[in-house]
Amino acid sequence: MAIDLESRGDALENEYFHRKEQELIAKMKAKLEEEDSKSLDLGCPKCDGMLVEADFQSIKIDVCNKCSGVWLDPGELAQVVDHEKEGGWFGKLFG
Repeated sequence: MAIDLESRGDALENEYFHRKEQELIAKMKAKLEEEDSKSLDLGCPKCDGMLVEADFQSIKIDVCNKCSGVWLDPGELAQVVDHEKEGGWFGKLFG
């Protein structure tokens, strides 16, 4: 009889810790998702505005919602230049 009570106690203890671990994992996932969503909001390097993603001839660029500054991620300038080489002034300037 004592063995059954002891094994029941161990099972309850394991269940308790498993539930607490699951709660902690859920909290950590929620915190990571919140941090990821905050890190996606980029501030403008020039002013205190926020950068909004815009589509320029199928190329994603970042435009400030206050000063209208245009900011390019790595590789986007090369995409714009390649796209404009055929006849645009921008492509001729850098091409």
